[in-house]
Amino acid sequence: MKKALLAILILGIVVIAVTMGLTDYLSLDYIKENAHILRNSYASDPVAFTVTYFFLYVLITGLSLPGASILTLAGGAFLGLSKGLVVVSFASTMGATLAFIVARFLFQDFFKSKYGEAFVRINAGVAREGSLYLFGLRLVPLFPFFLINILMGLTTFSTWRFFLVSQIGMLPGTFAYVNAGTQLGKLESVSGILSPAFIVSFALLGVIPLVLNGLLRALRGRRVYKGWKKPRQFDFDVIAIGAGAGGLVSAYIAATVKAKVALIEKHKMGGDCLNTGCVPSKAIIKSAKVAQLIRTSQKYGVDVEHAETNFPEVMARIKRIISKIEPHDSAERYTGLGVHCITGEAEVLSPWEVRVNGEIHSTRNIILATGAKPFLPPIPGLGDARILTSETLWDLTELPKKLLVLGGGPIGVELAQAFQRLGSTVSLVEAGPQILPREDTDVSDLVAQKLVNDGVRIYRNHAAIRFQKNLGQESLVARCNDQELELEFDYCLVALGRRANTKLPGLEKLSLELSQTGTFAHDDGMRTKYPNIFVVGDCAGPYQFTHTAAHQAWYAAVNALFAPLVSFKADYRVIPWCTFTDPEIARVGLSESEARAQGISYELVHYDLSDLDRAITEDEDYGLIKVLVAQGSDRILGATIVSSRASELLGEFTLAMKHNIGLSKILGTVHAYPTFPEAIKYTAGEWKKARKPERLLRYLRIFHAWRRG
Repeated sequence: MKKALLAILILGIVVIAVTMGLTDYLSLDYIKENAHILRNSYASDPVAFTVTYFFLYVLITGLSLPGASILTLAGGAFLGLSKGLVVVSFASTMGATLAFIVARFLFQDFFKSKYGEAFVRINAGVAREGSLYLFGLRLVPLFPFFLINILMGLTTFSTWRFFLVSQIGMLPGTFAYVNAGTQLGKLESVSGILSPAFIVSFALLGVIPLVLNGLLRALRGRRVYKGWKKPRQFDFDVIAIGAGAGGLVSAYIAATVKAKVALIEKHKMGGDCLNTGCVPSKAIIKSAKVAQLIRTSQKYGVDVEHAETNFPEVMARIKRIISKIEPHDSAERYTGLGVHCITGEAEVLSPWEVRVNGEIHSTRNIILATGAKPFLPPIPGLGDARILTSETLWDLTELPKKLLVLGGGPIGVELAQAFQRLGSTVSLVEAGPQILPREDTDVSDLVAQKLVNDGVRIYRNHAAIRFQKNLGQESLVARCNDQELELEFDYCLVALGRRANTKLPGLEKLSLELSQTGTFAHDDGMRTKYPNIFVVGDCAGPYQFTHTAAHQAWYAAVNALFAPLVSFKADYRVIPWCTFTDPEIARVGLSESEARAQGISYELVHYDLSDLDRAITEDEDYGLIKVLVAQGSDRILGATIVSSRASELLGEFTLAMKHNIGLSKILGTVHAYPTFPEAIKYTAGEWKKARKPERLLRYLRIFHAWRRG
């Protein structure tokens, strides 16, 4: 209501000013014709004239009305250069700040709700370099100042910072106009001030801060190399350390563009994903799913007497699958692509030198792809307990009878369900109020219920206190609301997240900075404080996904090889991720909880998979699709799918978000029947159904009745 009243008031003032011809008084001709009257007015009462002039200037600029340039000339003509400069400088800044505040009050919430993700990105940039760019724009009269005031008001830029930067940035232009005003009689038009030479001069002034910022960055870059001796020539263009997804893709890209590249790995090619992460975990999930399918085969009309897990064969199958995929990431393949593969532990000697196996290699650029490792918390007794992690789990030779899983994140939940289905008795302990805390509550609850149906015991809000052993039986003591619970186990899988590997021989000498999350600090181009040292993957953050590591590797490799000719900023706008439980969870963009936390307005579209024909035929008619769209639009802000096929269905939403395809176009796309992807189209149909034109449909009913006679 307040916004509406203020908008009406401002609109009313503008309409009155225009209809009554008040803006005619803000012309050069009027000022020149009445110069003697205005000079006499100033001479008779300088204080009243100055105060009136000051507040009129603030009002005109605050309402973004035309005439500020004429008022500036008048300040020079009637107040003189010194006094006019002071008065106009503060009046123009106060008026600009008033316009800034009004625009923020009236439009910021709308802009935030309409363009939520863009709003977050813009403000991230404004927080970093908003002052610099505002200062540059203020120096160039070519840019309409009223537009700058309004656009900055839509951001979260500090009001006081806006005032101070504007005060300083507008001073040169204000001086030029006020000084021109002292020669009012000689002026024929405002365009005489805005001559090409004048505009070019101030444009150069506006570029100076940007150039200086670039020079300062270059100097900072040179400063970090102080004390290091740079080789005159290099053995390689790029050395990538770590042959997981980030290192492999970095080396692949570099070799593709014919750069000389080395790839160093101290353990196994393929990194965690191939050897202890994605590949083995999905393989064991499949074995568990088959066991569950046999166990429930009667509902498909097939009687199977018993499903018994041959755990050694399950683990042998996992090793066979790893061996089958290994050639994709092998040293032989990458050597054939032109990559110099080295097995051994890398030691960083300088920003340009790496030693491995006693041999020193020089390089123009280093890409660190050192990955992450499981986090082990400082819980009393943990060091003496039979602990497993996502890395050591694959050494098991027998199925644990009692498996305790500590941590309700994706790794813990996936493996808890898998081992329960394979025959273990699984207890899952989560310190928070829900498992899968990054998902919406309804999504988490749906998966949690499925785990409970499978037999997993879930203990929420239970904090691990200590590990202990009594008569050879190991147990974990957990606390919930001052009540202690003892949970026995044969093995405990600790799945409390992963921490970046930032320790590397010799790296401490470079003093690379770390972020708050413990990853290597880096800019948008994946550079550390050393412009030739890049980081990708789990050691860089913000996501710990194989596909994100590969995504970052492109930016790191291209920036390393072609900067400063070209340079790219990593784009995280559309990052999908999946949790491979049964049902799976797949998500891209915002969830409901994230949208609410960021204050982004949205409309929710919901589709229940119990209605999908193909899901019914597969007896997999459970789950949901949730899509967040911008208010009053079909633009997708985020999508979450819970389904047995969620990871395969997500691609359509990811593509749509990446290329700004709305629900209307998805609805107009033919999907084969009967298939699971039809669910995507039906979700778009739910959006359309909620927006059907009821009045038009009533008229159509009358029209058809008339045609029937």
